[in-house]
Amino acid sequence: MYNLRRETREDWWEVEALYDLCFAPGREALSSYRLREGVAPVAALCLVARDAEDILAGAIRVWPVRIGAARALLVGPIAVHPTRQGEGLGGYLIRETLKIGQEAGWDRAMLVGDAPYYERFGFSRLHKVKMPPPTNPERVLGMELIPGAWQGIAGKVTRAA
Repeated sequence: MYNLRRETREDWWEVEALYDLCFAPGREALSSYRLREGVAPVAALCLVARDAEDILAGAIRVWPVRIGAARALLVGPIAVHPTRQGEGLGGYLIRETLKIGQEAGWDRAMLVGDAPYYERFGFSRLHKVKMPPPTNPERVLGMELIPGAWQGIAGKVTRAA
């Protein structure tokens, strides 16, 4: 069982170390990081999962982005410690974050990832939404938190002001 709670300042370095462990060196060179620069994350949606001994097992962060006049949640990075993978913790973090986002009034969420994994949560390819290069368009996925939220949304993803 995990204790899921909002990420705090005290968690920051430990979460960064988890991301460094789980992702390739140079992760901050990805185009999604350009959309995060100078923009505060959506604090209510940045969660950490700790075990009974208060050891960090997983984390998720979320940023606001824009597609034209529309706003969306850019979900990720999501990381689960290698010793905790396969327990469903990543899915738990995703589902809880999206539930909180929906309750907070967000209409849509997006991420860059593998469709076969994220489809189980309701994500699908966004054909008309363009992430900054060199993002593979096949990996740009979205999910409606309110039915019809992605209808008519097209264009480049940009940083939230």
